[in-house]
Amino acid sequence: MHRFIVAVAHPAGIGPNPVDDPLIPPIQVDENLVTPGVVGFLLTLFVALAVILLIIDMNRRIRRVRYRGEVRERIEAEQAEAAAKAAGEHPAAD
Repeated sequence: MHRFIVAVAHPAGIGPNPVDDPLIPPIQVDENLVTPGVVGFLLTLFVALAVILLIIDMNRRIRRVRYRGEVRERIEAEQAEAAAKAAGEHPAAD
């Protein structure tokens, strides 16, 4: 990434590149200090569980809306049939 920043800063490659400078020693990093560790794992686990719970809740709400629509259609069909019988007509066949 550092090379990309230098390339953008010096598009023609003009000037010294600090990455290739022999006077600057390479950075020694302890891999145990730069890994996400337990905190990163716990945060990722929390986000994953939150997403799973949100998906379950969304499915429950969508199912409830669909069932309400089916019940509403059934009630309207029964009311239309009752109105047709009260008027002396035969209910329309579907």
